[in-house]
Amino acid sequence: MARRATPSDKQKPARKDAPREPRRTKSRWGQRLLSVFGVGLLLFLFVWYAVHHFDWAGPLVANSLRTVFGDDNVARLEDFVYGAEDHVNRLLKKNEPPKAYWQVPGAAPSAAPAASSASAAHAPAASVAPEAKAPHSAEAFHPANPGPALKEWSAPGDGEWLGLSDVRHPSEPPRMYKTLLHPDKGRSWAEVFVVAIDLKQVQLFPVLGTQEPQPDSDEARAYQREGKIPSDRQSTLIAAFNGGFMTEHGGYGMRLDGVTIAKPKPRACAVAAYKDGSLRIGSWGTLGSGEADMLWFRQTPECMWENDKLHAGLQAGAGLRKWGSTVDGETVIRRSAIGLNADRSVLYVAITNHTTARTLAEGMHHAGAVDIAQLDVNWSYPKFVTFEPIGHTQVLHPVPLAPGFEFSDDEYLRKKEKRDFFYIVRKEPN
Repeated sequence: MARRATPSDKQKPARKDAPREPRRTKSRWGQRLLSVFGVGLLLFLFVWYAVHHFDWAGPLVANSLRTVFGDDNVARLEDFVYGAEDHVNRLLKKNEPPKAYWQVPGAAPSAAPAASSASAAHAPAASVAPEAKAPHSAEAFHPANPGPALKEWSAPGDGEWLGLSDVRHPSEPPRMYKTLLHPDKGRSWAEVFVVAIDLKQVQLFPVLGTQEPQPDSDEARAYQREGKIPSDRQSTLIAAFNGGFMTEHGGYGMRLDGVTIAKPKPRACAVAAYKDGSLRIGSWGTLGSGEADMLWFRQTPECMWENDKLHAGLQAGAGLRKWGSTVDGETVIRRSAIGLNADRSVLYVAITNHTTARTLAEGMHHAGAVDIAQLDVNWSYPKFVTFEPIGHTQVLHPVPLAPGFEFSDDEYLRKKEKRDFFYIVRKEPN
């Protein structure tokens, strides 16, 4: 006798539907992987934005990664990220002409990049029109205009010096001038900002960071590090800019106040101030014998230019890591450099956007420097600021050379810097 169907029999799924569970499992794993990828992408974008907009973010991210993954692995990651950024820029900006950041009298108008509200609030108000070419003297300093680095590939005003007056002494001629160059034909966004400074009217001083360079002797460890510009120098302060590499990126030497903080490297380049008031930039093999006559020195990677000759490694385009330490010399990053003209009367300081080591070196040389040493690199470190009072007070605040370079209102003045830096004061008539 045939069994009658029961309600439970009707609820049983057909045999052909049995394999559905593995498909649902695969779907859940796919969703999880997609979620992880999405979170990772958002985290990467957040970190990228922070590094490019907050002066504290870059050092925090880089140093944290080095602690976890090691210097070499982070170096490879930096090369990859900078390479990817350059590739994106080549795709998105390949048809863009070079841009001007300030209006030079006599130059054709240009669509300058829009500054953020913060940048606009600190816009360089101290710029003044360049005078006709005047003979070099302590009373009227004006370097000769070098003109564009590439005449067919330039923005209006490229290679024309624009004066940076001291707003606390508005009636005086400028002691510093700035210009912008675009030396890379393949990248209109590769920018070299150069400042020319009259050494007859200013003095340059170094400041140790609270952590860098790291000491290598008991005497160096006992040295008191303030990490900021002395308050008694702020009445004559006119500018400041970043220093050199961290100790772990080359171990370059430094000495000041009679104390050797880090021993000099024999093949390194050096910026040195002497007891006779002169300043020199050269390889340590050339300068080292005169160390007893130095007031201070700060070493850098090998000289990019020395005695008006380009370093052989830059001529060959060998991609050496001499000028990036952890990143390749061909890596397109933000860089900085310091240089001198032939008679060592003019100091040049450059900060850049999206440049190789050679592009930086060629831009500095075009501006007039014949001895050039690269300073720090990467997004957060290179910066050049002038100083102005806040309102009608005597309290100073920094003013950036151009929009896009991160800084804080206490930069170099009240905030103790972990990294070394330089500052410039005016020489008074007496």
